Amino acid sequence: MNDNVLIIDFGSQFTQLIARRVREMNVYCEIHPYNNLPDNIENFKAVILSGSPFSAMGNDAPSIDLNLFRKRVPLLGICFGAQYLAHNLGGKIESSEVREYGRAKLNKIFHNSSLFKDINIGSQVWMSHGDTIFQLPENFELIASTEDVENAAFKIKDEETYGIQFHPEVSHSLDGAKLLKNFVIEIAKCEQTWTPDSFVESSITNLKNELGNDIVVLGLSGGVDSTVAAILLHKAIGKNLHCIFVDNGLLRKNEFNEVLESYKHMGLNIVGVDASKEFLSALEGISDPEAKRKAIGKTFIDIFDREAQRIKDVKWLAQGTIYPDVIESVSVKGPSATIKSHHNVGGLPDYMKLKIVEPLRLLFKDEVREVGTALDIDANILNRHPFPGPGLAIRILGDITEDKIKIIQEVDDIYIKHLRESGCYEKIWQAGAILLPINSVGVMGDERTYERVVALRAVSSIDGMTADWVQIPYEILAKISNDIINKVKGVNRVVYDISSKPPSTIEWE
Repeated sequence: MNDNVLIIDFGSQFTQLIARRVREMNVYCEIHPYNNLPDNIENFKAVILSGSPFSAMGNDAPSIDLNLFRKRVPLLGICFGAQYLAHNLGGKIESSEVREYGRAKLNKIFHNSSLFKDINIGSQVWMSHGDTIFQLPENFELIASTEDVENAAFKIKDEETYGIQFHPEVSHSLDGAKLLKNFVIEIAKCEQTWTPDSFVESSITNLKNELGNDIVVLGLSGGVDSTVAAILLHKAIGKNLHCIFVDNGLLRKNEFNEVLESYKHMGLNIVGVDASKEFLSALEGISDPEAKRKAIGKTFIDIFDREAQRIKDVKWLAQGTIYPDVIESVSVKGPSATIKSHHNVGGLPDYMKLKIVEPLRLLFKDEVREVGTALDIDANILNRHPFPGPGLAIRILGDITEDKIKIIQEVDDIYIKHLRESGCYEKIWQAGAILLPINSVGVMGDERTYERVVALRAVSSIDGMTADWVQIPYEILAKISNDIINKVKGVNRVVYDISSKPPSTIEWE
């Protein structure tokens, strides 16, 4: 691919959104940390510099060699990226006494600029910066201003290098997608060839070449990612793919049998393994969420290795890793630093002696679903809400016991059934119930109770990188709460989580 866009991440919380906007144009792009640039820089047709929580004037400011890109490919600096360009090329940056954050309107646009083609004066943009470009270098030309920010956008004379002090990637910048398209399509001339069908075609070809006649083992979870990965691999290598579905005892109610049943008609080699007691034993007495993840990961690897050894001549382990997993697991100085460890990112113990193949590691979640549709996978599977790899262990705050698992399974089952029956399920990106480590006083049958509290969570999102809480109608929430308290012994209070990501995460742990 020679129509790639390279996005250099300086630690902005919005970097992933830049990538999403570029992918929506059917143009392939990659995010790389500023301190770990790819070896194949010459393959990229355009470069975007992200924002950052750091000041371009600071001694600890992230830095790159701008000569790698300037005058070779079109370059766009966003927020910090723009300030970095100006500061390093002779401009003057100053700290604002008042942080410029929120909505603003463009009050000057120089329409000879290709970057602002078809964008009108008065267009709303989103500012989020503490520093501002006070004076542009001599060879820079001003191309847009807002009422409060004179140097809102610039171009370097005689080269396709641009800078903007606002964030076009966020939805609050109403013509932001148009501006990015002007840069990527009109200025950089990238071809719009990144489609689900093209991904399927190229992936199958590449997998055939990479894997040949080797035997591959894959841990199925019943979720969207592992299912799409399995079908993609199945189309490439057929019966050489062996799938293992491990019941860790932390799945949703009846999920183990239901998932195995759903795969019967897909032609996959699949074996189900009930290891729930082993996982429960490994989690005994553990309350820390990261310790839970590690205990589950280790136990899974041990069991998976044991089962994989029953299959002769296995050389590869396939995983359903997707791009947000990769991004969040790469430590970058700033808010996009590692948030949590991912169960399917990283290496394996040396004793497993398997190479890793990750056919979906370039895709965001919504792209995985689009690829699944191109592969003719059942919509009931593709439209399932994401479910955390560690399962209900991270939806039970505190230590894990068999009783707690049964409680949250029953609560979750009632919650999801109501969402389906009310027609809300398809409108929600992810929903789940969380068992809180507190009890509350209640009254049942004229008697005082002191029982558990559960929190319900439902969010809307595109790819899980950002999310808003869903305003489920009160009457539906009332029915759900009433049903849970009446039917699940040990629960006497239900609360609803109304926080968004950021600042919160989708899961509580």
